Amino acid sequence: MSSIFSFLFKISRFRFWIYTGGTYVVGYALAANTFTDFMQMEYYIYLFYFFFLANIFIYGVNDLWDEDTDELNPKKDEMEHRLQKSEKLRLKFSIYLILGISIILMYTQSWGERFIFSGFLLLSYFYSAPPLRFKERPILDFSSNYLYVMPGIFAYYLVAGQLPTWIILLAAYCHVSAMHIFSAIPDIEYDRVTGIITTPVYFGKKVGLYLVLMFWIILAVIAIYLSGYHLLSFLVLVFPAFPFILIIKPSVDIRKLYWYLPYVNIILGGLLFLALINYKIFNWI
Repeated sequence: MSSIFSFLFKISRFRFWIYTGGTYVVGYALAANTFTDFMQMEYYIYLFYFFFLANIFIYGVNDLWDEDTDELNPKKDEMEHRLQKSEKLRLKFSIYLILGISIILMYTQSWGERFIFSGFLLLSYFYSAPPLRFKERPILDFSSNYLYVMPGIFAYYLVAGQLPTWIILLAAYCHVSAMHIFSAIPDIEYDRVTGIITTPVYFGKKVGLYLVLMFWIILAVIAIYLSGYHLLSFLVLVFPAFPFILIIKPSVDIRKLYWYLPYVNIILGGLLFLALINYKIFNWI
């Protein structure tokens, strides 16, 4: 049992759990009005789902369909798990199991929740899997990365019964688009060799960095505006600082810089969650 859990833990890429689980808790906090909202059993069911199970599904599908690219990419050995041929059957079973759990959960959902939840599953699968395989299509690759926003939208709908405002959805699109392009830039040479045409492969590293800078500047402007120009909101400027550093100093290793992003997302996402809880529920500060 421990070996199976260890395998699933590696496949789920624990460094990235925050990208689905964190989005979920922030979306929930954004819609919550009372502390009792966090006492609902469904909150904890989907908390476990989006932190752990969803990541096994996303990255499990990715590992199954990315063998050619992963064979050349050193980060599979350094920062992630390289799927072995002997592990394929176990991984397929895990994906089918999570898909089955997802279908069971959908039976308990309203039609609006099912629509959002289905959107998350479809984007998660077809980002890597044919025939759509969004990751090989410029612009669609980073746009389909909206799958990481879907847990937050689902959580918001779970509480409020409606979607967040358009400006929040736009800010989220800008953030995940920038994150995706930035993460794909270090893989340009490996993707080019295997014939995968991502946005950075198509436009080049320099244009890719300017796109990342543009998206994160838009995110920063929206976040600062929505906060009423609160002093803490200016921390969001850390994000556009990443591409800006690389633009003015190309000698900086983007591969090393990239691995600081999960920590920045955890810290700023955690601050946002606490700020929302304080403002909407406890009003401590």
